[in-house]
Amino acid sequence: MKHILLVEDEDHLADGLRFNLEAEGYLVSRVSDGTAADEALRKGGFDAVVLDVMMPGADGFEVAAAMRSRGDYSPVLMLTALGRPEDVLRGFEAGADDYLAKPFDLGVLLARVSGLIRRREWTAAEAAAPERPIAAVINGRKIDLENLRLTAGDTVRDLTQMEAGLLGYLIENRGRAVSRKEILTDVWGLSEETDTRAIDNFIVRLRRYLGDDPTSPEIVETVRGKGYRLAAEKQPSDGPR
Repeated sequence: MKHILLVEDEDHLADGLRFNLEAEGYLVSRVSDGTAADEALRKGGFDAVVLDVMMPGADGFEVAAAMRSRGDYSPVLMLTALGRPEDVLRGFEAGADDYLAKPFDLGVLLARVSGLIRRREWTAAEAAAPERPIAAVINGRKIDLENLRLTAGDTVRDLTQMEAGLLGYLIENRGRAVSRKEILTDVWGLSEETDTRAIDNFIVRLRRYLGDDPTSPEIVETVRGKGYRLAAEKQPSDGPR
């Protein structure tokens, strides 16, 4: 039985969600604030997290960010009344895998929870397979976009959908500067009016994952006035002449 952590401070909504999730066959544990959510998540054992944003104590953004910072990549579906594009982007930046604005359709929520758990199972199965599709090797890091993984030596890092989408787009356009507008609209499906400062945070994160020097990046380059560029692959030299 799949175990879901439900983090929701509104009792009426939490009771309804719990009833319907349990009717779908899930085991549901419910907490009502960010502090309790963090404590429960540190104990582990959850297959997915349904996480409200606006609640007492630490908010949902903080809870998700804390999960990711300690290497907990349990799928997170974020729920919030904050539906502006910049709020959605902030949720994904914090580490959410999916984002649903209130009020929402119950059937959509159940489908998304099921999809998150199913995708996690597929990823685990693919990770155990002897061969995994590799999109690129960058600075010794193997990039597996299909399964949202980045492997450096014996270390495997899970990528969020937002991180994988951005990295995949940079790989597809390697050697060409991509604009912030492209990233917002073509990669993430957001309005071009969305606050773009969050993009900088994603770029910083990708540089860290790829072992790029943040003070003088040579892998994910900043192109002044244009955007960002994944440096072209270095061609082997012909040796001394």
